[in-house]
Amino acid sequence: MMNKLVTTEFHPDTGVAMLTFNRPEALNAINVPLAEAFLAAVKRLKELSGVRCVVLTGAGRAFMAGGDVASMAGSPEQAREVVNALLDALNPAILILRELNAPIIAGVRGFAAGAGLSLALGADLIISDANARFMVAYDGIGTVPDCGGTWFLNRRIGTGRASQLMLLGQSLTALEALEWGLINQVAAEGEFDETLESLVRKVAKGPSRAYAAFRRLSDDAFGVTLAEHLEAERQAFLEAVGTADFQEGVAAFIAKRPAQFRGQ
Repeated sequence: MMNKLVTTEFHPDTGVAMLTFNRPEALNAINVPLAEAFLAAVKRLKELSGVRCVVLTGAGRAFMAGGDVASMAGSPEQAREVVNALLDALNPAILILRELNAPIIAGVRGFAAGAGLSLALGADLIISDANARFMVAYDGIGTVPDCGGTWFLNRRIGTGRASQLMLLGQSLTALEALEWGLINQVAAEGEFDETLESLVRKVAKGPSRAYAAFRRLSDDAFGVTLAEHLEAERQAFLEAVGTADFQEGVAAFIAKRPAQFRGQ
């Protein structure tokens, strides 16, 4: 199954489905068309029988370098419209993936930043190449993570380290991310494809329904549901859009200069 912005490969013999974000010229930065293509691809996966493992990857040099910040420039109303359009597609896609009766593996090359980090964290296992870097990035534009970022980060690495990533704008190397427990495995230099394939093959041969049940039990063990939390993130993001700091962050991002925040 092919889409210009998201490609989907399904191998019935192994049950492996691979979804690839395919906007490499923009480091797969997620705009509304890409978000909608992702939702469509996930919906198609849901209808497939025999899926035993789902793999998320990015074409080119990055898994995903966050959201398309340039599309949020302009008035707060325009930014809110873009954010809502993005999350109207991304939030349902995340929930569908987490409800599938199959484990999810994220294969990260290059950057996983902003929404890219959030989407990678939505996988059960994350494997990266040796040169990958991971960052929250939302602090740079004066808003909060979405796509489940605050929900997944706290569960993976705890509130202390999650706060460190957000408040200090810290970027983690692949080895640092592994040490923190943010990711599960780092492939040796030049061996990413082979290592990812080996991991996927092993997981796909396992009891996929049991793996998925384990994920759902883990998701429910902390009280608030992912669906409720996704909407709480949306509201916090939309509130931030109306601040002067958000306008400054977006302008600085586009101009490739440090932001000068005022807490307003």
